[in-house]
Amino acid sequence: MKLFGLKSKDIGIDLGTANTLVTLRGKGIVLKEPSVVAISNKTGEILATGHEAKEMLGRTPEDIRAVRPLKDGVIADFTATQLMLKNLISKVCQRYGVVRPRVVVGVPSGITEVEERAVEESVLQAGAREVYLIEEPMAAAIGANLDVAEPSGSIIVDIGGGTTEVAVISLGGIVVSTSLRVAGDELDEDIVNYVKKEFNLAIGETTAEEIKIAVGCATPLMTDTPIIIRGRDLSTGLPQNVEITSSQVMEAMSESINDIVESVKQTLEKTPPELASDIMEKGIVLAGGGALIQNLDKLLSHKTGMPVYIAENPLDCVVKGTEKTIEDLERLKSVLVNSRRRR
Repeated sequence: MKLFGLKSKDIGIDLGTANTLVTLRGKGIVLKEPSVVAISNKTGEILATGHEAKEMLGRTPEDIRAVRPLKDGVIADFTATQLMLKNLISKVCQRYGVVRPRVVVGVPSGITEVEERAVEESVLQAGAREVYLIEEPMAAAIGANLDVAEPSGSIIVDIGGGTTEVAVISLGGIVVSTSLRVAGDELDEDIVNYVKKEFNLAIGETTAEEIKIAVGCATPLMTDTPIIIRGRDLSTGLPQNVEITSSQVMEAMSESINDIVESVKQTLEKTPPELASDIMEKGIVLAGGGALIQNLDKLLSHKTGMPVYIAENPLDCVVKGTEKTIEDLERLKSVLVNSRRRR
């Protein structure tokens, strides 16, 4: 469909706790931004989203609030979520000349009906023609190239920012699932608390995330890799540099990593025997940013006795799943939470 030189295209959105990604049919991923929005308290208007808004966190005057609208995998601020979605969709539509797109949104599996309607309404208000919702673990499985429609069991472990979603999928549906509010954000918090306790040093979540990415591991590395970090000495209040090693970071994250492993084991224990045998043959697939923690795949394989594979580009699995779903909507309609058409 063409309208005054504009094109109707399909959009896929990964509405994540830490980051929101947008894909445009035929273009791939066109937007990847932190899930942060800055809003004027006076007018209620959106001032910034993404990277610009993230830089404002903890630094805003009274008349501006910078917030993360999603927390622990659920929508914590309806208004901010709606404003952020409308802003992102409008930005993509204007940049790429898109009008009235069909939109598939990857939403947390614990989303309520009220939250579903809030997401739908905000996407429709942003100019969408049709809105479809898909649970993030299902989208991640599709994005990781698992054939979710076949009568065979597959298991996906999607470790995002706010939640770890473990799902056994067969015949286009989630058979067994576990949603754990322990994921990337919790691991960052573990590192912040460890550094405070062991080094009497205050660091921010951004620094903790950088440490996790650089030397975070689930089992010991061949070399105990050190990294220099800077924070505020809690005794003197002055900036201070200290060295932290990969083994110390592993110790900091060990309890949360163990919780993730246990959630996978519990999901497997609840899986029907026929599907369990399929999974034993196919193995476990890891997606999300947490999949990149060094040796997590080896730890999971050791604890479950199953092969474990890291999906290609694990950070992009959910948004790629939304794109593939809308490209093959008729075949994959059964995986959608619901659909709503603009009348």
